[in-house]
Amino acid sequence: MSEVSRAVQEPWPDLATQREGVGLGIWAFLASEVLFFGALLTTYAVYRGFNPAAFRAAASHTEIFYGTINTVLLLTSSVTMTIALRASEARLRATTINALVLTLALGLGFLACKGLEYHDDVVQGLVPGAGFALHDPPTQLFWMLYWIITGIHAIHLSAGILVVAVVVVLFRRDVIPVQDSTMEGVATYWHFVDAVWILLYALIYLVGRA
Repeated sequence: MSEVSRAVQEPWPDLATQREGVGLGIWAFLASEVLFFGALLTTYAVYRGFNPAAFRAAASHTEIFYGTINTVLLLTSSVTMTIALRASEARLRATTINALVLTLALGLGFLACKGLEYHDDVVQGLVPGAGFALHDPPTQLFWMLYWIITGIHAIHLSAGILVVAVVVVLFRRDVIPVQDSTMEGVATYWHFVDAVWILLYALIYLVGRA
């Protein structure tokens, strides 16, 4: 059985149609994700509009060091994911797998760094509620949204990491060929999660320092 025929899965008649179906499916899914994150960011924008000074003061307490490191990690992971996608199109199995493993490592590095940041936030009393470190009440709105939005993003990234790990196993065991259209869906989702983080970095970490 040829590599191309192995790549075609039910119910698709050929690889081209399968790729179109995967593309349509992932973009339909991402459209719903855009609406979801759009609602969160709109809520952030509205509260920031009502409390600009408080949001600037609250944002100045974010750990820009961790935020910048995580931005670099995700931007680099987008590069390695792109390499994996291009290698899969060229049927370079080893390069595809190695690039995916690097992407996986960078994603895990992001979560580890975010965990350290969360730890510091808790230690500094930046969790809304009793004992909150900042005195201006509207600053709690910023930090409430910070925990919600960055937490949801971390969940999305964790899902992406899990998917990448599964794909690496499938490729290594030769269950599916590396040029399988699954790679295109994985790469699209990963780039979306990275793009969301770039927005969050600008809105959350830079607003108090601009």
